Amino acid sequence: MSNRAGVKKWGFLLMTVMMVVALLSACSGGNSDNEAKTRVLRVGVLYGGADNEPYFRQQYTDMYEMMHKNIKFEIVGAIDYSQQRFETPNPDGTTTQPDPYEKMKEMLTGQNPVDVVVIDYNMLRRMTQDNLLQQLDPLIQQSKFDLADYVPTVIDGIKAAGDNNIYALTPTFSASALYYNKKMFADAGVEPPTDNMTWDDIINLARRVSSGEGEDRKFGLSINRYSGDPFNDAQNYGAALQLKMWDDKGEKMLVNTSDWESVWTTVSNLYKEKLSPSQEDMNKIYEAQQKLADDSGYYSPITGDLFLSGKVAMTIADYGYINEITNTMNNASKIKNFEPFEWDVVTPPTHSSKPNIGGNIFFSQLMGINQKAANAEDAWDFIQFTNSKEWAELKSRSTYELVARKEYLKPKNGASYNIDAFTTLLPVPPATTDSEKLMREKPGIWEAQQPGYELFQQVIKGDKTVKEALQEWETKGNAVLQRINTSPDGKDGGGTIDVKPLDSSAEAEAVPEG
Repeated sequence: MSNRAGVKKWGFLLMTVMMVVALLSACSGGNSDNEAKTRVLRVGVLYGGADNEPYFRQQYTDMYEMMHKNIKFEIVGAIDYSQQRFETPNPDGTTTQPDPYEKMKEMLTGQNPVDVVVIDYNMLRRMTQDNLLQQLDPLIQQSKFDLADYVPTVIDGIKAAGDNNIYALTPTFSASALYYNKKMFADAGVEPPTDNMTWDDIINLARRVSSGEGEDRKFGLSINRYSGDPFNDAQNYGAALQLKMWDDKGEKMLVNTSDWESVWTTVSNLYKEKLSPSQEDMNKIYEAQQKLADDSGYYSPITGDLFLSGKVAMTIADYGYINEITNTMNNASKIKNFEPFEWDVVTPPTHSSKPNIGGNIFFSQLMGINQKAANAEDAWDFIQFTNSKEWAELKSRSTYELVARKEYLKPKNGASYNIDAFTTLLPVPPATTDSEKLMREKPGIWEAQQPGYELFQQVIKGDKTVKEALQEWETKGNAVLQRINTSPDGKDGGGTIDVKPLDSSAEAEAVPEG
């Protein structure tokens, strides 16, 4: 090793030690903890096991244990994933799936309850309603724990699940934004999108910026960066509306409604007007790219990405996509026939009836304190530690997750973009019913969704109207639900399905969650 390399190595180690020392000083009250009696802090997670525990410890508990020698963590999994992998299937080929919520509840209320629980956003609402978690607001006030710079997406989203109270905190989150190609808008003479636009606004922009035919077509919008699935696009478009396919008991379809009709009409028109690329459109583009690759012997690393290829002006993607874009732009000179372009992000489009709700926001590491915690004091100290400013500074280097504290949210990789686009909207409220439980009890219920895929394609092709397609889906879906209610695994029954004629007077209102 050269002297210069040695100096660099030791310099890096010294910087790391200095950061840890700074974190120790900021988050620890001194050496009194080290002199106290050893205490156990039990942390409950959904999936435990030998494969998952080391990662969780590395991410969340190792540094705290290093700073607090008298604290020992026990990581308790509600479901042992390593054991579940080896379960013997039932005679029908299925495996018995445990109820995740009930398993988590057992950890909180059993004979040896956990102190801290790590949950996702959907479980937070149910646990607060079942009075399983301690309210954190009094502890926040007593400790003078500063949450002033928590981004609205996180703190307001957490409060929304707890009747405007805080029952858990998360140091990180993931979110999506609307990415747009500045050059395509400039070439079309159209003003680019801005924050807080509605779906109608964005679709109008997509219409104005689209141009060309065939393999030369430039599309205005891709609801999903991977494109090509209109039915999935309709689900993403309507996510904030929380429309249901069937009722809470899985006995009746709820798709033949004016709200479903509005969603299907809007999304199908994106494809009919060729504002969004269909699978057929994508195949034409890929075939042209493949032919070029075959003729020249060069395969472009951006083949398949219509946004980076300059074929789509706007697309919705998660925060991690920034990594892909910046890497591509930084290596533009190495990509044949590729011209780098300026880009930016704005908030995802919203529905006028749900102006502050944006889809694809996830809190996967919410930490709360069990009502029956034996060690609530250390539990709160640990939650403060993982949500501290010092912790946020360390975690801010991630290129795939965002930290909850705005002070440490900075653009990555030398790029300049509107990072607030990821931190403004609220997540879709948690469902008030346990849809996963219904799917466990009636695994064949997804068969009732299948006609929707086929019928939506027929709408796009012009073979059926939206009204006709939704009524046919309702009829076919009800037949499936009736069958699986007598045979929940969906393996018995069968026969033909009669489709009722379209009743133009049938106008049922959609039944949203909550």
